[in-house]
Amino acid sequence: MLHRRLVGLLILLLSLSGNAFAGGPDCSRPFTLALHDHGLLYSQETNAGIDKDFADEMIRRSGCDIRVSLMSRARIWKLIESGALDFSLSGITNAERDRYASFAWYFSDKFYLLVRKDAGIRKLSDFEHSENFQLGVIRSFRYSQSANELVDTLSAANRVSQAGGLEPLYQALMRDSIQGMIIEPFDYPALDEKRIRDITTIIEFNDAAVPHGLIMSKKALPPEEQQKWRALVEEMRADGTVRRIFRKYFKPELADSMVDFTLPR
Repeated sequence: MLHRRLVGLLILLLSLSGNAFAGGPDCSRPFTLALHDHGLLYSQETNAGIDKDFADEMIRRSGCDIRVSLMSRARIWKLIESGALDFSLSGITNAERDRYASFAWYFSDKFYLLVRKDAGIRKLSDFEHSENFQLGVIRSFRYSQSANELVDTLSAANRVSQAGGLEPLYQALMRDSIQGMIIEPFDYPALDEKRIRDITTIIEFNDAAVPHGLIMSKKALPPEEQQKWRALVEEMRADGTVRRIFRKYFKPELADSMVDFTLPR
């Protein structure tokens, strides 16, 4: 009888403490995770997307209470920095972000320049001879090296317009208020709309694919807990879960090219 009671008590303690006894993340408090509305990553209209599926799997696998909300990307980075937000998804790093955020990488992709055909831009070097080209970007977004250099150069010349998301940029492109914008594979479904496809062309940046991952606030999560969440993401990659999520939204060859990458050192 005493043995059964001890076993029952142990089971109760394990259920209350989440994953802590198994070496997983400490679930003793609720967590916060913010999504941003961005093409196939997440659509507020459909409440679906790659990052939504990824968040759902994090919740299921960790056993933690993770409260998911929707925010602009600019607000997400500010809250991650302050420690008021624990997680976000599909983030890329730079020297500034490394000060206050750590990452668990789960895919890698390239950036492209979508330009109006009538802008006279056929290759990146054409910008040297174009004084009127206006580029549209999403506020607080950073890209690959060449894309960032283009954004910074045009920003210095007051030739960059910022928006809160993709849709305002597509509308500005159609109105010719901007002549180009930077896109990722997640944005391709919008390009299938004939009205956009007919007036635009795509120019590739000659950059390597950029790792994207789970964003973790260094102020909110101690290093040992960051490593536990990183291990959880690595498990999702290793057992094929990340691949299955991406193949739900992309053709197999594109999905595989995005999830098969070498982790940054």
